[in-house]
Amino acid sequence: MNAHGPSQTRRPDAAAPLDGAAPAGGTRESVARLLLTAFLVALAADLLSLALGYGTGHTAAKPLLMPLLAGYAAARHAPPLLIAALLFGWGGDVFLLGEADWAFLVGMASFAAGHVCYLLLFRPYARRTPATPALAAGYAAALVVTVAFLWPDLPGELRVPVAGYSLLLTAMAWRASTLGLLAGAGGALFLLSDTLIATGVAEWPQLPAPDLWIMLTYGVAQLMLTVGVLAARRRPQG
Repeated sequence: MNAHGPSQTRRPDAAAPLDGAAPAGGTRESVARLLLTAFLVALAADLLSLALGYGTGHTAAKPLLMPLLAGYAAARHAPPLLIAALLFGWGGDVFLLGEADWAFLVGMASFAAGHVCYLLLFRPYARRTPATPALAAGYAAALVVTVAFLWPDLPGELRVPVAGYSLLLTAMAWRASTLGLLAGAGGALFLLSDTLIATGVAEWPQLPAPDLWIMLTYGVAQLMLTVGVLAARRRPQG
């Protein structure tokens, strides 16, 4: 019943969307679910291709991952810096498919730009919830030990770029912890994934199917960072 009594009827266009269309919010949520499902399917296809040694499948699936995850983030009203970080990750993915040293450096630079986006995105959370000193000390120790051990075995022209990139990546992983456990775990997995890449460049002994473990940790890391950022934005600010 409305203020004018029970006899007044509503206009048909106020009762429901025309032509049975779903509300905009429901449509956006459906698109988000579809994109997330597509990302998970593409990641599974990539991992299966790597497990089977099917290079063509990996080459086809890997470039799909970050655009699909960025689309999911956009559909969930993610901040632009998160979308930018994921798209810089896509650039890194594409260039790291190449074999040349210049492609590796360009890919690393693209990932570095993504980490800068993450660091800028995490700044407000770091001010509200500073990372613990113990965690900072742990990440600092891991950085120093890893670079020190890798340094002699890295190609000379890659030593300084890898060290600088490692510093940026470690800072991102540390700052991610201020958003909560999920994002913090995503940052740590990203660090692990790129450390596996660095050990391969240094020609250290590798796990069986090393690219499988690199892509598994990387794909899950980016997903956890994305979901962690989205969850942190929904939490009330203290």
